[in-house]
Amino acid sequence: MPILPQTSTSRVVNWRKIAISLFLSPLHCYNRQLTPSTKRILRVWLPSAVWLAVIAVESTNLGSAEHTGRILYPIFHFVFDMDPARFAVWHGLLRKTGHIVGYFTLSVLLFRSWRATFPRLSTRWCLQWATVALLNTCLVAMLDEWHQSFLPSRTGTFRDVILDSSAGLLAQIVLFAILRTQRSRIEKSVLPKIGVL
Repeated sequence: MPILPQTSTSRVVNWRKIAISLFLSPLHCYNRQLTPSTKRILRVWLPSAVWLAVIAVESTNLGSAEHTGRILYPIFHFVFDMDPARFAVWHGLLRKTGHIVGYFTLSVLLFRSWRATFPRLSTRWCLQWATVALLNTCLVAMLDEWHQSFLPSRTGTFRDVILDSSAGLLAQIVLFAILRTQRSRIEKSVLPKIGVL
């Protein structure tokens, strides 16, 4: 029986599988070696690692006031007909808001990662998870500003460390309030059912 040559469609399918395995799931070749708990840890720490990478990139010259001003000023001038003096005020506010949003998000993601790393079945909020997440956020803020102090286009300031750490603390307070409220709702919905029995 003669061997038939492969058709072009079968080659496309094979290349498609290779492309998917290489680009869409980089851990595919290691799946046999990773335990389910290791896969879970990687999955819960990946968002934190990606956000840390975003902060690291913003800590370079790309995140300098001069660079962001060159991008934002034409937009603000066109949309709001803003002069350079007014833009300078708004630009400063936007940059400080970026600090707050960035470190608030980091603190939430770190809390999520630590909670999944050291789970407790009895609770969704734990002081240890919040403390470690906040300390990690403060450490990243200090390292970020320290790094910026070596760049000519950036200025590392202690004020920004305080601002970033305060955003991390605010995130932990918000998480505590949200998770406490959810717990109260669940308890209220479960207790009447238990009383009926």
